[in-house]
Amino acid sequence: MDSPQTRKTVLNLPTGMSESTLRLDSLSSSFRGISTLSSPSKTSTCSDRFIPCRSSSRLHQFGLNDKSSPVKDGGNEAYQRLLRSELFGSDFDSFGSPAGGGGQVASPISPSKNMLRFKTEHSGPNSPYSPSILRHDSGLSNESCTPPKPPRKVPKTPHKVLDAPSLQDDFYLNLVDWSLQNVLAVGLGTSVYLWNASNSKVTRLCDLGPNDGVCSVQWTKEGSYLSIGTNGGQVQVWDGTQCKKVRTMSGHQTRTGVLAWNSRILASGSRDRNILQHDMRVSNDCINKLVGHKSEVCGLKWSNDDRELASGGNDNQLLVWNQHSQQPALRLTEHTAAVKAIAWSPHQSGLLASGGGTADRCIRFWNTANGHQLNSVDTGSQVCNLAWSKNVNEIVSTHGYSQNQIMVWKYPSMSKVATLTGHSMRVLYLAMSPDGQTIVTGAGDETLRFWNVFPSVKTPTPCKETDLWSLGRTQIR
Repeated sequence: MDSPQTRKTVLNLPTGMSESTLRLDSLSSSFRGISTLSSPSKTSTCSDRFIPCRSSSRLHQFGLNDKSSPVKDGGNEAYQRLLRSELFGSDFDSFGSPAGGGGQVASPISPSKNMLRFKTEHSGPNSPYSPSILRHDSGLSNESCTPPKPPRKVPKTPHKVLDAPSLQDDFYLNLVDWSLQNVLAVGLGTSVYLWNASNSKVTRLCDLGPNDGVCSVQWTKEGSYLSIGTNGGQVQVWDGTQCKKVRTMSGHQTRTGVLAWNSRILASGSRDRNILQHDMRVSNDCINKLVGHKSEVCGLKWSNDDRELASGGNDNQLLVWNQHSQQPALRLTEHTAAVKAIAWSPHQSGLLASGGGTADRCIRFWNTANGHQLNSVDTGSQVCNLAWSKNVNEIVSTHGYSQNQIMVWKYPSMSKVATLTGHSMRVLYLAMSPDGQTIVTGAGDETLRFWNVFPSVKTPTPCKETDLWSLGRTQIR
């Protein structure tokens, strides 16, 4: 029996190869594998192809993953980031410079996983250098970048001028009004004249005589009767079609400078600081007396629903009265000059506009439901009159010292639509045509000027319905 020292493994070796040769080759191969792992840059020429295992190669020891690209002069890094953002978008990832002689290595602050993905544009720029500003492929469509609509053109010259001799230059009087039947009433001295805008026919309605004078005129809502306030404090009512006086009502102690009709009640304001209410259906001259102003009443306007009466006076106050109240519901004292210009909006309930005199020059807007001032605009000139357009949400104002201009404003932005000039004296009188397109202005220069300032009413295009349910349908007007 052989001993352990003498027992040997019998191997079938090729010719010319011994066991010692086999042991040396295996040992040298093991050493070559270890050197390959420790130094990947050195290759062996006497062994078979070697494929390393990256998971066990301990590359972190060589700092290949943590090194960022070198930055030159310390200022190029911010420039490169900005340049990449402009060229590829703010979401495009940054890349480092080539490492060694191999491929590119991604910077740790900007991984390159989104390189080949579709980029989603942000809704707004994140910086002044955002691609949405500098590039043509921004997220905004061409429709959203359409230019703004140009402002409406208003003729700068009046289309008609009428002579109005003896038209007084008095801020506190109201001597021009235009009826729904297209007849213009004008107080000239002691007489009242009617001018028919349809055929330009002029009729003298009345003459008050040498001891009196016309201080105010106002048509009823339907335009058939004209009320006249006199210098002696009377209020006369005339039939405009028959040229006949219907009634004379007294009550004021001095001149009646302003009149205002609602559907049934005529209100009159006077230099005696009182407001009287008259009802043509009763025999009494006065049915109500409103006391609240401390100086002459020069502005009166009923709201469109006939529920509120706004009054302005030379005491710089704007008062709002309820229909059956004896005391003002609102006392607005923000104006610093006489309040003659008053106008209720036909587009919004409870919206009241008022204008102040030379020391104030402001147009103020009020919410009469709570008394809050909504807006105030300094016009630079004395505000003599205000009138809302019935067709569009705009308001026209006439002015005195110092520019004597007519201004059209868009509400609520109060941007100027037009500024019209032509009167050589302050524009004290204003009235609007029945169709709401033309205004007439009067001044102490004894002229009446007609201006086309507002567009016509926009009529909606009728829908052509051809289905079964539209047969026999009519529109209620």
